[in-house]
Amino acid sequence: MNQSALGTPPAPQPNTPPTLANLARWVSVVSLLALIALCVAWELVLAPIKPGGSWIALKALPLCIPLAGLLKHRMYTYRALSLWIWLYFTEGVVRAGSDRAPSSYYALVEVALCLLIFVACVVHIRVRLSAAKAKGLREPEAA
Repeated sequence: MNQSALGTPPAPQPNTPPTLANLARWVSVVSLLALIALCVAWELVLAPIKPGGSWIALKALPLCIPLAGLLKHRMYTYRALSLWIWLYFTEGVVRAGSDRAPSSYYALVEVALCLLIFVACVVHIRVRLSAAKAKGLREPEAA
């Protein structure tokens, strides 16, 4: 007879984050890196506002800040990024409606990446919070 049939609890699982949380983490990291690359390339090479590029490419710098926190599983970073990303979403929506092609196409890609980052952050947060709640913890651990 197996142990579960005898009423004994199953052996505890190792302390690893859930697979869905890891997937959401990597989707958010890869999407954020893609958004950073898009912002820099868009303003310097692909469709700059002024010929030769512009200082607007510096808009990618604030996106570099949360990378370390995402890689270290910091819950605060996921929460903050899920709010910050709406600034870039708004810029993408405005420029998609006001710029001419090809800049408007890059703006639509920016909007799609922002939505992907937001969904990945929300999924990551929800999975980790539900895992912490199942363990009886108030807040999830860092890793």
